This record gives sequence, structure tokens and C-alpha cells, in this order.
Amino acid sequence: MELDVYKDWLGISDETRPPDHYTLLRLKQFEDDASKVRNNYRKLNAHVRKYATGQYSIQSQELLNEMAKAMLLLTDPDRKREYDDSIGREYDEVATPGGSRQLAGWLKEQNHLDGKQIRDAEEYAEERGITLRDAVVQMKFLDEETAAMGQAVELGFSYVDLAETVPDDEVLDKVQRNMVKRNSFVPLFVDDDYLLVACVEEPPHELEDELRLIYSRPIRPVVASLSMINESISKYYAPGMRNQPKDTKSSDGASSSGDTAADKTKKETKPKKKSTAGKRFSQLTPEEQNERKQMGILIICWALIGPIMLDEFLMKPYILPDALKIPYVPSVLTILISPATVLYVLKSYWK
Repeated sequence: MELDVYKDWLGISDETRPPDHYTLLRLKQFEDDASKVRNNYRKLNAHVRKYATGQYSIQSQELLNEMAKAMLLLTDPDRKREYDDSIGREYDEVATPGGSRQLAGWLKEQNHLDGKQIRDAEEYAEERGITLRDAVVQMKFLDEETAAMGQAVELGFSYVDLAETVPDDEVLDKVQRNMVKRNSFVPLFVDDDYLLVACVEEPPHELEDELRLIYSRPIRPVVASLSMINESISKYYAPGMRNQPKDTKSSDGASSSGDTAADKTKKETKPKKKSTAGKRFSQLTPEEQNERKQMGILIICWALIGPIMLDEFLMKPYILPDALKIPYVPSVLTILISPATVLYVLKSYWK
């Protein structure tokens, strides 16, 4: 019999396929409590992971990713409201879900801290110039994961537990190790044509623009704790891994040590690099701009050194008559070529 992961693993009847997000996570329709969403996801995630190493590993990973996307949507207030609207929910105008809240209010509302503890943490944060989230962790009022959940509520983002989430290898391959370490983020997977990126804070605009350029799609931040992000970077970007970004990767994610002969042949036949000739400097990617800068420096160096070598080892010994062999005076060749080449690089090649 063909495996039906929804029915066989999650106990979902075959009346609707595919199930909506609430059915998938075994929630009541339009559940607004984000903690219940995360708890159900965590239980189902642990159950489906049992099949991750057997003959159904591919189906398991696909279902895990589907559940993760559903959980992240249902814990994002704005996206949840859009989704609920799309499946026919009618809201009470007096009380509607969504919208961000201040971290201090959330901590008190969830009974994590009382008023005095919040005031003490706020004073501690102000004295040391740190965030309230970091203050409650340093004062040991809360663990780092709970504080990250509160930070997600304040920013209006979803919270993701990276210990339960497996990023897409093809997504990981597109950025190099030093970039994720420098900016403390982990790219996860594409959901609804957005790139989901786990980060500690709202990412700066410069990073968003760079990732949008690399992935050719906008990003959607989700919040994770710094320790979990660092653990994920150590796991997926260990020394020697992903030191250079890749444009493509085999669909089965096989490493080079397990490549077949056909795979090796494909690797040996590398695709030709697209020419940047005719493009203006401002139209190039950051990597292409860096390459053009380095090439321009080499051109300038050879424009200064090359003509002098031609003067000393070719023109004066073999071509110029003795009357024109004046020591330490460059020939017309040197006088014309060097300035013209430098001017070309500065005014045209780098523009």
C-alpha cells in the first residue's frame, strides 16, 4: 500500500487533501494561542522524526518542512490573519488577533515575571546599555529560549526552535560561512516565495538587500535564540564547510565523497562563467565588483612596470639608435602607455 503520511503518521482522515494548517498541526480551527501551536508542533515533530532515518526519510523530511512552515505562519500575527481570511474566518471587530506587543507587557501577561522583576530588569538593561531580553537572561529571570519567544512577540515575528527545524541544503549552500558567522543568522528554506531567515534581532537593511540579491526573493525574518543560532552555524557551517557559496547542488544532497562517476564528470565540466564585459561597475554584484577592482589594480601595475621593462630590455638594446639611448629617460612608449592605461582604469573600467 502507498504511504499516506497524513493518515498513517498524523491520524488525519483522507477527506481533505492537502489538510489546512490547523488540521495538519492537530489544532482546533482558528486557534489563536501561539503557545498551543508551538506545543502541538513540537509533539508532532518528535513523532515524525522517528521515520527520518528509515526507508521513509525523504517523506519524513518533506512533512517536517511542511509542519514547520505551518507553525511559523500560525505564530506570525499578520500572516495568520491573512491565512484565516483566505479560509473563511469572520472576525469579531472588538477583539482581533495580531499585532506586536512590548516585551515587558508580554512577560507580565504570561506570568513569567512580576512587576518588580520587570522594573529591576529594565534598570539593569538601562545601566548596561543592553536590551531587556538580554537583561532578563543575564539576571537569570528567564532562560534564553523564553526570552527569544518574547522578543519575537515584540517584533511581530514568528519564533523558531532551531533544534526542531532542518534547513534546506540548497538554501544553506548559497551563502558562505564567514557571512553567516559575521551577521549571526541561519537561512532556513523558502516559504510562499519568501526566504525564511532565523536571526536574533530584526536584520539590518544592508543584510536584507544582500540576501535578496543572492536568493532573488525577499526575506522573512524569524526569531531564534543566539545560542541556538550559534549551534546551527557550528553544525551546518563547520570549518571547511560552505567556505564558498554554491549556485547549484544535487537534489539528493550527496557529498563529494559519495559522488558517482556521472556526478564527478558533471563537476569536472564546470559551466562557463558569464562575462561582465560591457556592464557598468554599479550593475555588478559585490563579488563581481571586487573581482573588477583586483583586475584593475593588476592592469595598473603592469601598465607601470611593463613599458619600463620593454624600454630597458628591448627598445634601448636592440631598436633605438645610440644617439637616442639616454640613460634614465623613458621612451615615448612608456610616456604614452602608462598614463593612458591608468586613466582608462580609473575613468572607464571602474565606472
